[in-house]
Parts: sequence; structure tokens; C-alpha cells
Amino acid sequence: MSSFIVEGGRRLKGTLKPLGAKNEALQVICASLLTSEKVTISNIPDIADIRNLVALLEDMGVKITTIDHKTITFQAENINLDYLQTYEFRLKMKSLRGSVMIAGPLLARFGKAVLSRPGGDRIGRRRVDTHFLGWQKLGASFDYSPDSKTYNIYAKEGLKGNYILLDEASVTGTANIIMASVLAKGETIIYNAACEPYIQQLCKMLVRMGAKIEGIGSNLLRITGVKTLHGTDHTLLPDMIEVGSFIGLAAMTHSDITLKNVSIKDLGIMPEAFRRLGVSMECSGDDIRVNQENIYEIESFMDGSIMTFADAPWPGLSPDLLSIFLVVATQAKGSVLIHQKMFESRLFFVDKLIEMGASIILCDPHRAAVIGAGRFNFLRATNMVSPDIRAGIAMLIAAMSAKGTSVIQNIGQIDRGYQRIDERLNSLGANIIRTDD
Repeated sequence: MSSFIVEGGRRLKGTLKPLGAKNEALQVICASLLTSEKVTISNIPDIADIRNLVALLEDMGVKITTIDHKTITFQAENINLDYLQTYEFRLKMKSLRGSVMIAGPLLARFGKAVLSRPGGDRIGRRRVDTHFLGWQKLGASFDYSPDSKTYNIYAKEGLKGNYILLDEASVTGTANIIMASVLAKGETIIYNAACEPYIQQLCKMLVRMGAKIEGIGSNLLRITGVKTLHGTDHTLLPDMIEVGSFIGLAAMTHSDITLKNVSIKDLGIMPEAFRRLGVSMECSGDDIRVNQENIYEIESFMDGSIMTFADAPWPGLSPDLLSIFLVVATQAKGSVLIHQKMFESRLFFVDKLIEMGASIILCDPHRAAVIGAGRFNFLRATNMVSPDIRAGIAMLIAAMSAKGTSVIQNIGQIDRGYQRIDERLNSLGANIIRTDD
């Protein structure tokens, strides 16, 4: 198990360019299964989750051609459907949450798919009911095999368009149902659809492949099925969660960092939310500069009540950002309530922040009250274990702000979402040493 040894208290200075969006990459790579023609995807981050998905598709028979370190061509001309019944496939699928999105394209194109219980972060219940309910509306059926713990999904007579009201605005559920619908017969209407920029990107890519989708960017999508799709080229947006992580890092370490080409129009409410946390930012074109020389102070609501940050469907705050907001608030002046509505285990890493000297009250599995000390009570270095990607990056930010040297174990979790984060931050003046235990 690899670790980071982090020397805290260093002020960073320089420029960072966010890499391609992990969550978008998982969706559009799976969408390449919808056609036998070549699909070329650019700005792909070199992170563990993406490498694992690419390897899984290659094992399924997809021809993978690496053009350069950020560009890969996928051609799903000869898919080995028998491989889906193997133990090896089930094992690899369980290790990667994003693998759930291969089922929609396979069901649409071949009339059958296999789904094992997907893996990923251990941050609470992450159900896939929305996916199955959507597929059933399109005419699919499924059975469960208790021995292999897999679902076999069938559409023996093909999928047929229908009206689908999603029980929740699930991003992966919306993506999976969209990908199943584009080859279904007739018209499909998806209401209460997620409309994040990455869903919009998926829809735009599918339209370039020949799909017919109306309402892109809204929560009401109207899809007219087509018989086949063709190849295309697609470029990923910058990762908004990486942008938020770097803004939080700059504020927490009182650094001067410029983030280049962040696609500000696709960040939603995030920049304004950081400003309400007291973070000083300047936007110029598509760049953001954070030069946090002074103590930052959390705003209050107009009636004087304490600020609350909660996750919400787009354009609200992504749940992936709340760990960042929580750790940044520990060194702000003022108090804030962090309300993580979606996942009941995502706030449990705060015990380590409390050990470091942060004033946090964990009200329940979903809410934490943070009493910011305004850097009059610096965090202390400690040893930590990263439980998931977002808690891991929050721990790294805390360690870089703390006095002394911290050790973060299980950094493979951080590597799943952040490409060579130690090298990139060291280039700005950090001192992060990677070790293999």
C-alpha cells in the first residue's frame, strides 16, 4: 500500500491546468460500445479508474489504440459477449463503479448485458434501481444469479421507446438510460433527468454519432431511436472536481495559484459558493486565480443564520465537492454547516480532521458543523488512511496546511481520481514524497 509523506505549511505559487473530467470519461468511453466504428476521445486523464475501464473494454474485444498520452481510439467492432459470463469479468466489474455504464450500451446494441454489483468508493448506499427501472420501461427484463451475484439483463425483442420518470436525478442512471434509448424503437422521454455538463457532453457526442436527442441541458430529454450510430471524435471537459480541489488547496495553504482553461461556464454554482466561504478569486477568460494572502471569512445568510452548504442536483453543488468545502472551512473565520444529503458515510473522515485540531461536530452521518478558527488554531500533522477519492484529497489538503509532517496511507484511492497529484503540486513548491510500503 503506497503512502504520501507530506510536509505541511508550505505556500505554493504557480500555474495548474486541470485534466480531463473523470466522470465524463467513464460515460463517453462506455458509449463507444454503441457503434462498430472508431470513436476517438481526447483529454483523457491517466488515472486508475480510467485505466481499469479501458482494460475491461479491451478484454471484452474492443480494439484500443493509444494515439498519445491523452488520446485513445476505441473500436467495438468485435465484442466477445461470452466473456461477460466469466468470473474474470465479474471480478473486474466489481472493482470499478463506472463499469455499471457498459450495461446500457450493450443492452441497446446486442439485446443483452451482464451487471455485477459495481465497486468504487465505500461512501454509503449507492443503489442502481434507477438504471433497472429505466431499462424495464424500455422493455428489458432481468434475472439475478445468487451464485455469481450478477444480473442478466435481456431485451429479446429489442428495446422500445417509452415515457420514463426517473425516481431520482441519478447521473449514471441518466447516462445509462440515454445510451439504451438512442437505439430503441420509437420515442423515449426521460423526465427528472440529470443535466450535469458531463451528461450534456455525452448527449452532444451521441448526436454527432447520429443520435436524435432534444432538450440537452434540461431535465426533460426527448430521444428518437435510430438504427445505428457511427464513429466520432470527442474532447473531455476539464474536471470540475479537480478545479474545486485546487481552489480549496490554494485557500487552505494561503497560496497564489492560477488555474488555466477551467471552462468557467461549466462550473455552475461552485465559484460563487467558494466566494461565500470567503475564498478570494479572480476570473479572467477561462482562468481562475486564487491568491489567498489573508484569512478568509465565511459569510452568513441575510438573516444572520450560519451558512449551509449542501449537495444538490445540477446546477447545485456536486456531492464530490463537500469534502473539500468541509476541510477548507476548518481554517476559515466563522461557522458553517455541511449537509451531505446523498451518501451517509462520506463525512466519517472528519474524525481525522478533529484529531488534527479542527473544531467539527458530526451531527449525524449526513451533517457536520464546522467552527472555523481563522488559522488562529493551526491543524497538527498526523497519520491518516484515505477511505475514498474525495476524502483522500481533503486529507491531502489538510496535511499541506498543517504544521509538521503527515503521512497519508492508501493513496491508491487518491490516484483513482487525480493524475500524479504529488508531482503536479511539488512543481509549485509542495513537498510530497510517495512511498511504497
